[in-house]
Amino acid sequence: MSHEPLATTITNRWTATRGPLFTDMYELTMAQVYVTQGISEQRAHFDYFFRSTPDYGTHQAGFCVFAGLDPFLSWISDLEITNAHIEALAAMTAPTGTPVFGAEFLDWLATPGRFNDVEVRSIAEGRVVHPHVPIVTVTGPLAVCQVLETSLLNHFNYPTLIATKAARVVQSARGGSVLEFGMRRGPSTGVNEGIRAALIGGCVSTSNVEAAIALGKQPIGTHAHALVQAYMALGDGEIGAFRAMAATAPDECILLVDTVNTLESGVPNAITVFDELRAAGHEPVGVRLDSGDLAYLAVQVAQLLDAAGYPDVSIVLSSDLDELNIWQILTQIADDAELLGIDAISISKRLVYGVGTRLITSHGSGALNGVYKLVGIENRDGAWTPAIKLSEDPGKVPLPGRKAVWRLYDQRGAAVVDLIGLADEEPLADEVTVVHHPSHDGINQLIRRADISHIELLHDTVFGNDIDAASPPTIDELAERCRVDVDRLDIGVRRLVNPHRYHVSLTTKLYELRKTLVADAQV
Repeated sequence: MSHEPLATTITNRWTATRGPLFTDMYELTMAQVYVTQGISEQRAHFDYFFRSTPDYGTHQAGFCVFAGLDPFLSWISDLEITNAHIEALAAMTAPTGTPVFGAEFLDWLATPGRFNDVEVRSIAEGRVVHPHVPIVTVTGPLAVCQVLETSLLNHFNYPTLIATKAARVVQSARGGSVLEFGMRRGPSTGVNEGIRAALIGGCVSTSNVEAAIALGKQPIGTHAHALVQAYMALGDGEIGAFRAMAATAPDECILLVDTVNTLESGVPNAITVFDELRAAGHEPVGVRLDSGDLAYLAVQVAQLLDAAGYPDVSIVLSSDLDELNIWQILTQIADDAELLGIDAISISKRLVYGVGTRLITSHGSGALNGVYKLVGIENRDGAWTPAIKLSEDPGKVPLPGRKAVWRLYDQRGAAVVDLIGLADEEPLADEVTVVHHPSHDGINQLIRRADISHIELLHDTVFGNDIDAASPPTIDELAERCRVDVDRLDIGVRRLVNPHRYHVSLTTKLYELRKTLVADAQV
């Protein structure tokens, strides 16, 4: 499904919701320091990464899915400082009445093409990513890179959080289709980027009509209890509501069957209407369950539909679903089906999951701890100098310098290690290589080159450096990229509860560089 002119208009409007001043005040404050002190044009290197995967309390993520890159690139490509922006900043005053921003800084900021001299390198959107790994790197004038920080984090943290949640929900559905239903509970217009991320994570569509059009999807929806209530109040009853729905959408008829009594009223009335549809040359699509014991009801409804001659009609489940609930539903269905002597797989294959609030809000873990850290700067002599930050928490000491990231695959084709090293290193140059834990001294392991089937360099330049802007991948292409990456993880890493830790390691050169910088900074 594609409506290019309207889709472009919608996505352009989404991008336009963030302007060039969509940043924290302290970014502009620091940028002014750099300008007035004469170091604003020193080349600097920043890394975007997150420190830990989401912990939902009762269950945990063993990986994340990177999302938000294309909207960020659209935003940075269109950045323009106008006179209105400069006038607004010039009008800001301190408590003493003096201007917050001086003329020198405002003149610097107003320079045409101010954000052009930036290079962005990134892991591809839709790829699986892990803690401590630089996902996006930004290189450019120090003050420019600083101003970009807050918006960059805003572009990446929430979408990555939602794409991760969606990938876990899709994984738990075991082949069942997952629909995104979260618009009414999401963060205002931020749901647009959440929905986009959910589709990258594997949801097949969304109930949000505008987002579906923008992203090339057919929007999905059934009807609410209000439809049945209205016809009941008018004296036509539940079956009258079902007949009205069938008459209006004979080839897309999905009936919500739990307004009165699911098994004694809703499903029998739905079957009656399905028979009428079939007699008129149409086939029904499904029924929806939005309350009660969804696992028990799914089994009972499947039996009623099968007995009536509708073994292929979908059963849509909704009501506060997430990956753990879906896992529990499928487990219970398997147990119930065994007791009844029926095929659980045939039931699970017809299930469709409408997942809303717990997906769009990443229930249990509402924020990704992604950060953007200075890791290198060009000194006044033109040489690159790595930068370091100390912390009592070893996990908060960033990895200094300009780096490369390689993903290592074993002889099964499974991803087993993300190796971070200095940009000029050759990975696994020796038959046996010692690699190090990214945040704890003294923890290392050996990697034998013979055990590795493939080494993949993860970063590409995606903005700047006179590169030709390629057409962005479609949502379906990003979702397939995600699916392939998730499938290449060990089952233990994909586990919904207490997952196995995926190995992220440092080369000895990078490990020793950080150790030296930390020691020097403590002198």
